[in-house]
Amino acid sequence: MNVIYTIIVAIFVLFIITFSLDNSDPVKLSYYGYFHREMPLYLIVFVSFLIGVVFTGFLGMVERFRQNRTIKHLNKTIRDLHREIRARENPLAASSLNPGDKTVSQDNSEKK
Repeated sequence: MNVIYTIIVAIFVLFIITFSLDNSDPVKLSYYGYFHREMPLYLIVFVSFLIGVVFTGFLGMVERFRQNRTIKHLNKTIRDLHREIRARENPLAASSLNPGDKTVSQDNSEKK
């Protein structure tokens, strides 16, 4: 697998080099008289691509944090529902889960 990965990276690097050499003509950039600059075409393409990658990565991180928050919320809901199911199946076990609720444990001691 490492050999295939190395070959793909080498082909990609070769593409970048040949693209840069073939598109090195200067391009004039201006913005309403505020910005005047000449840059090689390949640099404009690469910078645009890099900005797109960074922006997409940022959006991906935001989405991942949102999904993690949703997963935590859903896991908490699942835990609460499991507790509720156990409490309905065995009310005595539910009282041992809630140490603050002494009414059920007092009823157990009176039965003995």
